[in-house]
Amino acid sequence: MAEVERVIIIGSGPAGWTAAIYAARASLHPLLFEGAISEKNAQQGTLPLGQLALTTEVENFPGFPPGDLSAFLETALPEDRRDYLPPHGKHGVSGPELMELMRAQAVHFGTRAITEDVTSVDFSGRPFRLQASDDKEYQAHAVIVATGARANYLDLPSEQRFKNRGVSACAVCDGALPRFRNQPVAVIGGGDSAVEEATYLTHHAAKVYLVHRRDALRASKIMAERAMNNPKIQIVWNRVVEEVLGDDENGVTGIRLKSTAGEDDLTLEVRGMFLAIGHTPNTDFLRGQLELTDKGYVKRVKPFRTYTSVEGVFAAGDVSDDYYRQAVTAAAGGCMAALDAERWLAAHGV
Repeated sequence: MAEVERVIIIGSGPAGWTAAIYAARASLHPLLFEGAISEKNAQQGTLPLGQLALTTEVENFPGFPPGDLSAFLETALPEDRRDYLPPHGKHGVSGPELMELMRAQAVHFGTRAITEDVTSVDFSGRPFRLQASDDKEYQAHAVIVATGARANYLDLPSEQRFKNRGVSACAVCDGALPRFRNQPVAVIGGGDSAVEEATYLTHHAAKVYLVHRRDALRASKIMAERAMNNPKIQIVWNRVVEEVLGDDENGVTGIRLKSTAGEDDLTLEVRGMFLAIGHTPNTDFLRGQLELTDKGYVKRVKPFRTYTSVEGVFAAGDVSDDYYRQAVTAAAGGCMAALDAERWLAAHGV
């Protein structure tokens, strides 16, 4: 019979590894599923270490000002884990480096990591049952779901080519990077999120094109007016991206837009393209087991807590947050979930 774990953590982004650090230091001996290394996960951006591992420079995570971390990385990370990392720059910390450091910290305190996906769960009774991609069943008294959400992209080959070299899905994460400062950029989308991204980028970029496939924004009236009244935002109506233009030296240099109203193609010279067409939470394996929002995010049932609709199951990070979507807020959620799980287990005598 399978051993019943005290707590299983599903997900290996900032929320998952922070939850693991706290759970391990509380002597809960957590088992963490970091995801499988598979073509499917590669295509949809759900490989181990989460979305941050797909990012280059990280300027807004506390504690990592610009500087050379080479010597520290050599002592903090095992050699076999350093082999995965790109050459270190002197900007501070990169996404892959930050995630490897979080992983190493959690493992140091006793977290056990399994490089597999959780494919289905049964939360109808305790202990909870989880089926994994290794065809094994795992059981746990408590579960922390931290599988995150993946940004929606356009599925263009040229877009894939320039990811992290001018193509981004997070203006707050990347908008202040040197490649975008005082340069023209484009935001793709027409909802409130697109307007928010465009407005944020006006603080850094020389000009922001807001590209929308229709002749009216989907954003709320007040947000739409904000975009139309901002002198640094130019709305490009009835257009969709056909190709991202650029080269290996400069990254993105422009985008070619196709008309949805029968006009000729239009090329915009921009140094960045920011996608604001939504996110998809990684919750398919949870359907029918946890209450989800109409957008598919895990619903938290108690304010300021990480409780879900099933007692003993907790949610942290972007899988339950469709608003902030930042590494630091995900990490904070992981801390909260681990503390909630620890106190819940103690209350139930585990």
